[in-house]
Amino acid sequence: MDGEPKVKRRGGSGGWIALAAVAVVAGSVLYLYNGGAGKGPAAPAAVLALQGLVKGEVAAFTLRDAPIAVPPVTFKDAEGKEADLKAWRGKVVLLNIWATWCAPCRHEMPALDALKAELGGKDFDVLALSTDRGGIDKPKKFWTETGIKALGLYLDTGDATHSLGILGMPTTLLIDREGREIGRLVGPAEWSSPEAKALLLAALKG
Repeated sequence: MDGEPKVKRRGGSGGWIALAAVAVVAGSVLYLYNGGAGKGPAAPAAVLALQGLVKGEVAAFTLRDAPIAVPPVTFKDAEGKEADLKAWRGKVVLLNIWATWCAPCRHEMPALDALKAELGGKDFDVLALSTDRGGIDKPKKFWTETGIKALGLYLDTGDATHSLGILGMPTTLLIDREGREIGRLVGPAEWSSPEAKALLLAALKG
């Protein structure tokens, strides 16, 4: 009708073609990022190598999709010397968070001691970190009573349970040579079992 504003139509289909091209490129990038339709980011080879070994005595072990940096944790050794996890860089570390008042923690400690005695060395270590707030005397007494020989004695001086997101004890973290958490197990485990050693040896190869 006369007096109504007229809408100017843009001729040609160039705009639609350009928009479609952008959509195709974006879709291709998203597809590749996701590793294909219906899949998330591909897990690192080191993680894939461990997946089939999470069974038996370590069936409760939870692997991360990708290793993540472990937050700073401060502690002291039996002589009162301060230390942190940076001193263990270059080694695969099994970090066990425990306390003397925790019955399951006490139960699994001999197995952790046996594990370190067998596999500990320049490439692997077991680090048992006590969170007892009464000082080093209680853990030291437990070491003596239980006959722990291979494990070092370390006492948390910060707040490892908070920093590491510990929801229950014992909790054991598997840390790679670069100081990143590969995964963790909440609760006790028979760490000197064949299943546990197979998992840890695979992590060493990775």
